[in-house]
Amino acid sequence: MDAFSAIDLARAQFAFTMSFHIVFPAFSIGLASYLAVLEGLWLWTGREVFINLFNYWLKIFAIAFGMGVVSGIVMSYQFGTNWAAFSDKVGPVIGPLMAYEVLTAFFLEAGFLGVMLFGLKRVGPRLHFLATLMVAIGTLFSAFWILSANSWMQTPTGHAVNAAGQFIPSDWWEVIFNPSFPYRLVHMTLAAYLTTAFVVGGVGAWHLLRDPTRPGPRVMFSMAMWMAALVAPIQILAGDAHGLNTLEHQPAKVMAMEGHFQSHPDGAPLILFGMPDQTNARVDYSIEVPKASSLILKHSLDAPLAGLDTVPREDWPNVALVFWSFRIMVGIGFLMLGIGLASLWARWRGTLYSAGWLHRYALIMSPAGFIAVLAGWITTEAGRQPYLVWGLLRTADSASPLDTPAVASSLIAFIIVYFTVFTIGIFYILRLMAAPPHHGEEGPSRDTPVRAAGITPGPAVTAQEHHG
Repeated sequence: MDAFSAIDLARAQFAFTMSFHIVFPAFSIGLASYLAVLEGLWLWTGREVFINLFNYWLKIFAIAFGMGVVSGIVMSYQFGTNWAAFSDKVGPVIGPLMAYEVLTAFFLEAGFLGVMLFGLKRVGPRLHFLATLMVAIGTLFSAFWILSANSWMQTPTGHAVNAAGQFIPSDWWEVIFNPSFPYRLVHMTLAAYLTTAFVVGGVGAWHLLRDPTRPGPRVMFSMAMWMAALVAPIQILAGDAHGLNTLEHQPAKVMAMEGHFQSHPDGAPLILFGMPDQTNARVDYSIEVPKASSLILKHSLDAPLAGLDTVPREDWPNVALVFWSFRIMVGIGFLMLGIGLASLWARWRGTLYSAGWLHRYALIMSPAGFIAVLAGWITTEAGRQPYLVWGLLRTADSASPLDTPAVASSLIAFIIVYFTVFTIGIFYILRLMAAPPHHGEEGPSRDTPVRAAGITPGPAVTAQEHHG
């Protein structure tokens, strides 16, 4: 461990635990909304297939939600153990934002989650639907406050600095709705929905490859492909707007994303691929499209773009890491767009449920949302370095005064515990996904709530469910 400092290990520990944590909220935010849609469709149409899918995904949501809560608790402790200086300096700003998350998101989720999980036969379908909606809204509130706090660290506004060197809020409206927050909120929320859609679509595809007549997988796959076709292009546009906002407020991050070590006064090329060499300030073996970067970022082929040669070297992020993580995220985004367009073609031809090639494509793409979320998070956070609060507080000035062995031992403990606990949880989720959703009689969970809602499924509904 002598090759690593305490701050290097503290950063590695935060990256490790955050990488585990972020995939669960990204999934549960989208899945909570999907459950609300399924239950709403069931109440509206009376089709048994919707409540069966609701019950199927509810078990998976409960496990994913629980693992997200457990992994999130660890994140808050790290602020006090490894990043005490950061907590002291930014606590007056970040602390209340985290408290607002508890007062809104956690209270909603804790108050209605039990009803959502166990209360359908006890409270009736309409009140149960309200509980499902409240849980879904709670997950969105959680994203709101966490992204507001993170965005403030990226584009800090609405604050002052007191005599003790602490950041204190001077305008809460500017703190919360800082310049990058709307873009991050939209981009992350859409990412969560797409992540869930591709998991749902992958599970539906898995079961369609085995039996293309099952109504549950058919509905799952169809809904997921609609999401891919409609939301993936919106996400690409939202990502472009987010990139332009980042160019305005964090130009060095965009320079690293683009691999622009040198300034380009007459139009910058778009470097598709290459090997960034930070030591020599160049990109080796690059494949470029002349002036395309200026066209994307400035909407003009000849627009000048500054490079990292205008930024002091001590303020450079890890260019290779940011460069490649950005390309992974963008590449997956276009693959998502591709499967959405392919599904429209298959739907138009009437082969959506019989096109094995499309089902295999969807199955391969099922973890793509998680990979894209991780790549996007790496781009955002590594691109902010060497700052924790952009331009104001360096990472090196934020860590706790700990010895290297102390941080190393906790990192090793986290690795062992996380891989043990979360591997078991993920394995169990995969086991649940491998089993097809039921499409037969389910007793009270089917008939009693439907009739209590004043809905009586007719013979046409039953025939539609059993024949897809």
